[in-house]
Amino acid sequence: MPRTPEPEVIISGAGAAGLTLAIDLARRNVGFLLIDKAAEPFIGSRGKGIQPRSQEVFEDLGVIDRIVASGGEYPVQRYYTERGPVDRPAIEMPDPTPEEPYQIPLLVPQFLTERRLRERLAELGHAPLYGHELIGIDQDGDGVSARIATPSGERAMRAAYLVGADGGRSFVRKSLNIGFPGKTLGVRAVVADVRADGVSADAWHRWGQGMDTQVSLCPLYGTDMFQYQAALPFDVDIDVSAAGLTALFHERTGRTDIVVREVPWASVFEMNARLADTYRVGRVFLAGDAAHVHPPTGGQGLNTSVQDAYNLGWKLAAVLDGAPISLLDSYQQERRPVAEAVLGLSERLLEAAKDRYTSRGREVSQLDLGYVDSPLTLPTPHRDKGPLAGERAPDAPVTGAGGLGTRLFSLFQGPHWTLLGHESDRTAAPAARKGLHIHTTGPRGDLTDPGGHLRDAYGLAAGQWVLIRPDGYIAAIADTADLHTVEAHLDTVGSW
Repeated sequence: MPRTPEPEVIISGAGAAGLTLAIDLARRNVGFLLIDKAAEPFIGSRGKGIQPRSQEVFEDLGVIDRIVASGGEYPVQRYYTERGPVDRPAIEMPDPTPEEPYQIPLLVPQFLTERRLRERLAELGHAPLYGHELIGIDQDGDGVSARIATPSGERAMRAAYLVGADGGRSFVRKSLNIGFPGKTLGVRAVVADVRADGVSADAWHRWGQGMDTQVSLCPLYGTDMFQYQAALPFDVDIDVSAAGLTALFHERTGRTDIVVREVPWASVFEMNARLADTYRVGRVFLAGDAAHVHPPTGGQGLNTSVQDAYNLGWKLAAVLDGAPISLLDSYQQERRPVAEAVLGLSERLLEAAKDRYTSRGREVSQLDLGYVDSPLTLPTPHRDKGPLAGERAPDAPVTGAGGLGTRLFSLFQGPHWTLLGHESDRTAAPAARKGLHIHTTGPRGDLTDPGGHLRDAYGLAAGQWVLIRPDGYIAAIADTADLHTVEAHLDTVGSW
């Protein structure tokens, strides 16, 4: 429950996006109410891919190790052909580097990812309220009034802001009359979590040539189940019982040695690609599937949703603590173009999947997404190496002045901004302020860069500084003589 009598933010929807936002607000001591109309947490594996950029987010939120331990790397894809089985990698990614410590997407059933997020939220003193359905929204210049149907009757709540993270059929989006244009993609499918006999858990098993004959069984690490996937005709009813899915499997593969014996969860759906016209109306925001829906190819939906929430959380907290309300305009300006690009990628991968043989590389990692054109990004001086302002901030191993090794990501972890000075005079840094951590290498610096990893990862010359946002993106790169622009930027949108 919130720590204040009246929450400052109401979050409708306790899926991955809503939980991420709640964790981010909780660690910033922002009062909130997290509700979900479902009677209990989601039990399906649906969004099972955790991309490298989301792994970085989960490290910052303090939950990455538990999520990694809940699943595993994607298994090899085993295609069954007339000439016998052929193994192909599901993911083609390079090994981790100091700059990019997470390179390999993880396979974690969505219900386990959300369970770990709920556990982290509980550590921070909060929990979702299930069986609480948002049924009315009214807003004015000072806040949002919400009506919530609860097991004990209707409840009225007032908050400064409301976030709809309530899925593709979002009540919040519909209540605000926000358009949700897009298209159906001509593919109907079943996805189910099954327990099956006669199949090994060492591979993602795939049968069938064309989309209309494909069926697959993917082991769900951390469980004794498989994710069953098959495209379906539009004009045929599907029996999602164990017997029905077994019959469909036998029909498509000709194999009767594999039998589905239990179906804890199943969903039949049509694939869509849709993007909300706007992510904000006044004091009400959309996040996750409420703002964009994707085909499942490429594992982009849950990851984009998590990163929506991660982008919005620090901005809401800053404005509630006195930052200009215009900071919230950057949420849509930054996140909607990302969703648009990711939707295009998911559609291209869906077309490739129709040809059966698919493998995925860096394009699904979301490591290259950024906000170079954001109003929160200061113009970058001419550079011939290293990232630009607006791009993801790399990791690097460094050593503290006390002699112990650490990483930049460890220094970034938390709700603060970070200012790094390379071979810089510490006395030239801005004055200490709330919400800003300052680190320097060089004489009297608190860090050393013995391997040159920080210097190389950021492409810095001596005397240059990098300002890192709370969500791990570069806000500015400046010479010492230009640090006044960094201070002015922080006065406008930064630390609080």
